[in-house]
Amino acid sequence: MSVDVAAPALPEALESIRSEAETAGLPFAGGVTPATAWQLFSERDVLLVDVRSAEERKFVGHVPGSVHVPWATGTALIRNPRFVRELENKIGGKDVPALLLCRSGKRSALAAEAATKAGLGAIFNVLEGFEGEIDALHQRGKADGWRFRGLPWVQD
Repeated sequence: MSVDVAAPALPEALESIRSEAETAGLPFAGGVTPATAWQLFSERDVLLVDVRSAEERKFVGHVPGSVHVPWATGTALIRNPRFVRELENKIGGKDVPALLLCRSGKRSALAAEAATKAGLGAIFNVLEGFEGEIDALHQRGKADGWRFRGLPWVQD
């Protein structure tokens, strides 16, 4: 006898984002603003997964309570070949809603796409990332990103 296990319900905010992403043809469930990510994470509706390297988390900071699954490792940022398997194990299943966070939102978008292609069904990208986009002065954190928005973070 098999037991059907229902997929976790997607929060309403993510349902509309997923619908927009499908319409736009995104290769993952969609992009979430840092403020929305914090709200959903702090209300325990989703998991927040930091996909930056261990070095970035340690020296730049991280969101307390976030899960860590590196998309790439080391200072050379070598792609983690076990990323999808590790992600699925950390979040607890293929249909568990998870928001991926990197430095600027670019690596996490790639990671979300890879996870979606591998069958994980509710993987979203946190837009702007932790530090934000690099500006004309080659600096981050001056115009957007998790820290710029004043959302909670800690540094080791």
